[in-house]
Amino acid sequence: MTANVSDILIEALPYIRRFSGTTIVIKYGGHAMVDRQLGDAFAQDIALLKFVGINPVIVHGGGPQINDVLEKMGIQSTFVKGLRVTDGPTMDVVEMVLGGKVNKDIVAQINQQGGKAVGLSGKDGTMILAQKMNFIQRKQENQPPEILDPGHVGEVKHVNPEAMHTLMGEGFIPVIAPIGVDESGETYNINADHVASKIAIALSARRLILLTDVDGVLDSDGSLISSIRIEDVKKRIESKRISGGMIPKMECAIEALQNGVEKAPIINGTKSHSILLELFTDTGIGTEIIL
Repeated sequence: MTANVSDILIEALPYIRRFSGTTIVIKYGGHAMVDRQLGDAFAQDIALLKFVGINPVIVHGGGPQINDVLEKMGIQSTFVKGLRVTDGPTMDVVEMVLGGKVNKDIVAQINQQGGKAVGLSGKDGTMILAQKMNFIQRKQENQPPEILDPGHVGEVKHVNPEAMHTLMGEGFIPVIAPIGVDESGETYNINADHVASKIAIALSARRLILLTDVDGVLDSDGSLISSIRIEDVKKRIESKRISGGMIPKMECAIEALQNGVEKAPIINGTKSHSILLELFTDTGIGTEIIL
């Protein structure tokens, strides 16, 4: 047993040295957020990264938790192209759940493992300047396009990293809810993958890690592809070998890579200590997207 532990530590050493002093942005969501044991393992991973000199920044989702509260309040959810139509009352619930309960639960878990986490939303320090998102839908070719208004659904216009730099410089771990604000003060719900990508770019992060409920990208035989280039990702999307909810994650990964992020691993967050296994082992456990 001792030999196994020493082998693991020796394997991890060059990776710890490589990543020390760098920033890693992690999109946290899926089943890992609602399973207590997985959540504790995630918090341990994050605390350990900070202890060895790496600067983790967490961007989290919270769709299932929002659904639960809306259902209890009798507010019906509708979706347009996979995004929740967010009217005023729904936005109040989204902000309460994401910026309140979910955010502070993650902060508490990391702090219980010895880290120093601080919860923020994109409204703090005008960290995430947002703009309203509209969709254009064409039902039939001979009809004019229809503009769909999803309400308080936004996209990132600009990221101000000052608050995050200050916190990281003082030894804190930023935990960020994907909520932004526009120039007039309106609040917007933003896709967490999109926010994580933009923050990784703004912080010149070494890695953007996207936690999902699947192992990564699989080949035609169902085997995991450990590394894949952007051109291959685009071909797989065109041929529908990559589809559904994986597409926006891939698009966010590609955007980050094209703007200075070195690699963007997509890993299975339902595996305990998946972040450490991805960063500190020779083989990793997911699919890393590279230029």
